[in-house]
Amino acid sequence: MTDVAIDIEEQIARIRRMQEETRKFVSEQHKLQAEAAKLARDRDLAPWQIAVGGMAAGAALVGATAAFIKIFG
Repeated sequence: MTDVAIDIEEQIARIRRMQEETRKFVSEQHKLQAEAAKLARDRDLAPWQIAVGGMAAGAALVGATAAFIKIFG
């Protein structure tokens, strides 16, 4: 092969490596965006989770109190 052909092959190989590296960066960026969206969703749902947990705890206390009164009352 001539020097020109070798230079072109080297440039093509370099371009392909750069394209693959770009694909990896884009893939990593998509993963990070998905993780950020999940964290935002979890942050938005956190107050509702606390409210539902509080209501469940309140219902358990009411049930326990009713059972206690039934047994000892």
